[in-house]
Parts: sequence; structure tokens; C-alpha cells
Amino acid sequence: MNEISQLSAKLPDPVRRLADFAYNYWWSWTPERVSLFSSIDPGLWQQCNHNPVALLNKVSHDRLWQIAEDPNYLTRLEKLAAQLDHYLSAEGTWASREVPEVSGDHPVAYLCIEFGVHESLPIYCGGLGVLAGDYLKSASDLGMPAVGMGLLYKQGYFQQKLNRSGWQQANYVDNDIENLPLLAVCNEFGQPITVKVAIGKRSVKARVWKTQLGRSTLYLLDSDLMENDERDRELTGHLYNGNPSIQLGQAMLLGIGGVRALQALGIEPVLYHLNEVHPAFALLEIARQAREETGLEFDELQQAVRDRARFTTHTPVPFGNTFPASNISEALAAYMQNTGVSADQILALGQLGKENDQFSLTRLALRLTQSANGVSERHGHTSRQLWRDLYPQQPVEAVPIGHITNGVHVRSWVAPLIGDLFDKYVGPEWAQSLTRADQWKRVETIPNTQLWHRHSILKARLVAYTRDRILQSRLARGEAQDDINAVARLLDPNVLTVGVARRFSVYKRSDLLFRDLHHLTQIVAHPKRPVQIIFAGKAHPDDDGGKRIIQRIMEWSRHPDLRDRVAFIENYDLYTSKLMVQGVDLWLSTARRTLEASGIGGQKVALNGGLNLGILDGWWYEGYRPGINGWAIGDTAITSLGNTPESDSYAQDAQDARDAEVIYNLLERDIARLYYKRDHSGISPGWLRMMKASISSIAPFFNTDRMVAQYVDQQYFPHTEVKTEPVAALVS
Repeated sequence: MNEISQLSAKLPDPVRRLADFAYNYWWSWTPERVSLFSSIDPGLWQQCNHNPVALLNKVSHDRLWQIAEDPNYLTRLEKLAAQLDHYLSAEGTWASREVPEVSGDHPVAYLCIEFGVHESLPIYCGGLGVLAGDYLKSASDLGMPAVGMGLLYKQGYFQQKLNRSGWQQANYVDNDIENLPLLAVCNEFGQPITVKVAIGKRSVKARVWKTQLGRSTLYLLDSDLMENDERDRELTGHLYNGNPSIQLGQAMLLGIGGVRALQALGIEPVLYHLNEVHPAFALLEIARQAREETGLEFDELQQAVRDRARFTTHTPVPFGNTFPASNISEALAAYMQNTGVSADQILALGQLGKENDQFSLTRLALRLTQSANGVSERHGHTSRQLWRDLYPQQPVEAVPIGHITNGVHVRSWVAPLIGDLFDKYVGPEWAQSLTRADQWKRVETIPNTQLWHRHSILKARLVAYTRDRILQSRLARGEAQDDINAVARLLDPNVLTVGVARRFSVYKRSDLLFRDLHHLTQIVAHPKRPVQIIFAGKAHPDDDGGKRIIQRIMEWSRHPDLRDRVAFIENYDLYTSKLMVQGVDLWLSTARRTLEASGIGGQKVALNGGLNLGILDGWWYEGYRPGINGWAIGDTAITSLGNTPESDSYAQDAQDARDAEVIYNLLERDIARLYYKRDHSGISPGWLRMMKASISSIAPFFNTDRMVAQYVDQQYFPHTEVKTEPVAALVS
């Protein structure tokens, strides 16, 4: 009896189908399905972090019988159960027509170090994981068989706490695995499926778990087993461990163990897609398995490996994801004994140079995959510049690294209040044909008063949530009563609201707004056109520079002239992210030029009618329409400031000063003036015009339906004619 059957057995007969929903994240894509769980016990739903398995295990038996005897609830459940069955069994999907090479027996295997599926499955850190989760969701909607492969982190990333001085502290809390929507993968005898990977002189064992995202399956490896020693159990302890030996072990477990797990499951992928370099060792395991089957030598097998592998790079710097060559030799020693491959052969694939003793996973991935891509047009250009030495016979423009710009899973990120407007005015099938630009022109028909009113509700919800979170944080820190009382005055839902949420790293310059405190104070405290700013995000536990930025923002948020207008939400997660991108008026992106590979937060904001103000880098370089859907900081010229050495810090400082001044001028002269220029009904027609343009210009392209279709067309099967305007089948 698996976990679904066990949960089902606890439920009254009329509502046993709830167990099927609880273990398939398809429920999380529309509000109607979410309410199936949230309406059972709203308070408990919040306490369980919107986890349906935990909810059903903890809710009272009396309450379960109440819903089991509620005809309205049973009608809703029956309707949604029929939709789920129809969705899972649908034929004639986009992928079945366009890419018959991909099938249930031969899916695309998508390997990534993190997956951001939902806040109730906390095994993610940020954008890389969210992209991976959204990829699997759109693959499901398009009917393209895909399996994800990742690691099941016992403690996820970390819980962020700020002390009284504003310094970030990282707390690691064990996930309650038994109450997560995960199924243990077992063989026909009911025994857990496991794999072993030789790491150094040790044999590390991992078991396989899975969860469903519609039609897509996400498999996760777990090394927290009694058979392993403590350091190997730590390989799936938490995400982005700062210990290099743990990082290397995680890469080997994900890459080598991931390929072996798929083999143990009887899955033969049509190809492997490496999302960033962490799973690059999968390429060695693909070669090893091919050698066992064919008897060919490693040099002869390399083209066969390339034919089956694709690589997406996210790193815009040359020295990321590197290890000392000696560490690679030691870690792979036992593994290579069974491959017929010498250490020199492996090291040559990842070596940075003839005299360099560093091994680059990016170079390994580029050399053993058929094609590679950056995640935006700008990033593709940067990547070709970075890795041109691997292709010395070709001009930089011919370096075989293309680009496929990231998108988001629209159905996961559009607020229900906005989605209802799309249903009525864009058309009931908008979610099934996201890439049709003509349909998005109908956004213009949404009445101004309705769009303004609904966005105002979303902003008020964000303000209330922010106050509550900050109140809880101040109470937990034992702050003075005056500071506790001050929370009631924090933020105003009628004020122009700017959102800044991301990983806090020095290059992202999240504190750029505070460069001229006097100028900023004039803007936020303007008597007629005030502005308020909500910050959120974490710094890596080892990144003191990022932590200092958070600390400074916390200090500035207590400045007498700023304390009612600047807020920082602790412990940023996917739920907070949704509230922010759905509720802010303006999204601010300030990463140093060339260092923002893509960025996707602003795309989510645009889908909900928010506007963007950002550096012309990453996705915004492609999405920005001057005077139409937002504002730009600086010009479009590609500069090398992002890679400026410390000795040239003066140039960076000068650029920071210029960019800050541009932001101030835009905020006070253009943005705030437009927002507060109201008509007789109290709304801003000019701002609403840009809100609608933001939706209609961003939605058709910056979505993962388009992104998955482009991967199929440009990376997976480039010699096959594929219709790249996909229509998702039966997603409602």
C-alpha cells in the first residue's frame, strides 16, 4: 500500500479522491482546485504551509465527515476529479503531434540541483529552481513526457532570521518527509528502489522518491539512510552547502546517481537536459553505460553522449562551478576504475587551461553536450564571449551557444482576481493558447475601473501580509513596544509600491536606492506623490557582502523619515513571492550589467499588470518597450562593468552613482507623476494604459509554454520542423 492508498484509507468514502489530488501538484495551478483544500480548514491550511497531505493528516475526523456530507463540496470534488482524469488521459496534445519522438517510455530527462514546485515542497532556493518547476509544469500542459531528477534535501535551503542588528542568521529545520506530497518509489516486491554511487573510496546509497506535477514526474534522490556514514547522509542535508567536498558529492550523486536511478526505474530518456552544470557528471555515466553496451572506447563514445545531451548555462562568469583537479581525481578514482576511462581523459574535458589545476563543470558540460544555450539573448552573447576559447577555429558569433529566454508558468503566477478578468475579456481559452499575441490584445477591453480595483485589492493584501510578517518578526526579537506599535503605521495600500525581491548578492545592488539617502527621503515622503518599497530575499549563508546589504536595509528601514515607507520581509519563499509579484505596482531590478543571466520576477509582475523598472539586461533587454510597458535604467550598450576587477572599483562606483540618479529621476519625474495623475473616478488612465500594455506585451512570449516549445525546436530536435506556438491541451 503506497502513501496515496494510506491517506485515502483515512478519508470518508465520498472524499477519498482528495488523496489523488494531494499527491499531484496539478491542484496548485488554479484557485478552484486550491480552494478544494483551503476551504476544509483555512487556519490549518495556513499552518500546514498549504500542504494538502499535512492538512488531510491533521484535520479533525469530524470536519472530514462534514465535507463528506456537504453536497456542494462533493459536486466541486466530482467536477475537478473528472477534469484531472481527463487531463491525465488526454490524447492529441501539442507534443504528441509535434514531437512523437518523445514518449512515456522515452521522455526528456531534466536534471537540476533544485526544483521550485510549490512552497509546500521546500527543496528550492530561487530562480533556478522555480524555472525547473515551471518547465515541468508546462511540459505537462503541452503533453510532452518529461521527468525531473533532483535531490531531496532534508532541510531544504535555510530559514532566514534577522537579529536585532539586522544580521541574517541561517536556521536549518528538518522537513517532515512523511507529511510531504512524496511517494517512495518501490519495485514490484514493495522494496524501495535505491542506487549506489562511488564517491572517493566510499559507496553512497540513495533511495528514490517522486511527486507528480500533472503528467510530469519529479524524482528525488535521498542519501539520508542508515547505511551511509554521516558525511554522505549530509549530501542531501541542505541546498547550496558551502563545503566544497559536499558540493562535489552532491554533483556526483545528482549526475551519476540520477542517470542510474532512471535506469533502475526502467526509463530510457530520449535525451538528457542539464539545467545548469551541477548534474554534469551525468555525462560520464551516460558514457559508461554506453561503453557497457557497445564496448567502444571513451573517445569513440563522446559523440554518442553529445547526441543524447543538452545543456543550459545560467552562470555569466568564467570561474563558477570549479573544483581543484586533485579533488576531482580523488572523488572519481573508484568510479573511473569501472569505466575504462583515465583520470587524464576526464580532467582534460574540464580543465581551464594547460597549466591550470582547476576543473570546470561548465567546460565538461560544453564539451560533452550537442548544444548549449544561455537563458536570454544578452546572456547568450555573454556566454559566447566567455567560452570562445573552447572553439578557437570559430569567430565569437559562431560559438555554438545559443539562447532560449526563460519564461514562467503563467497559470501558477497569475492572481485569481486577474485570471478572472482574463477569462471574461481575453477569452475562456486564454490559458490554453498563451503564445497567441492576438488574443492578448483583448486585454485592452478590460474596464479600467475593474483592473484598478482588483489590483488595489491585491496590493492591500500584500500590505496586510507584510505588516503581519514584520509584526511577528519584531515580537520574536523582543523589540520595544514602540517598535511593535509602529507596525500599524507601516505602508499604505494607496501609495505607489515598489517591490525588490531576489537573492541578496553584491552584484545585484539591491541597496542602490539608498545611495543618496536625502534624495530617496524626498521621494518616499513626498506630500502628494509618496513612494514605498518592500524588500525580501536571502543572502547565501557564506556571503557576508549580501548579508551586510540586508543589514543596511534593515537599518535604513528604521530611519525616522523612512520607517513607515520601507519594509523587509524575512524568510522569503514562494508564497511571499506570489503575493509580491501580484501586489506591487512596480518591480525594480538593479543587477550589475552582464551579470543578470535572465531574471524572471519581473515577468510575473507584468502578467499581473505590474510595471518594470530595470537594467537593460537579462529578459528585460528583450521585453522592454520604451514608453509602453515600463522604464529602463541606462542604455542598451553591452559593457564589461560586470566583470570589472576590484582594482577598477572606481568605475563601478561611478556607474552606481549614475544608475541611482537615473532611478531617482524616473521615480519622481515620470513614474510617481503618472501613477498619481488621477481622473474624476480616482484612477490613473495613463498608468492603466501601461498596465494593460505590460500584460499584452509580456504574456505571449515570456512563458514556459513558449520556452519548452523552443527547447524542442532549437535544442532537442533542431532538424525537425516544429510548430513553436504551442497550444496546451486540457489545462483547465
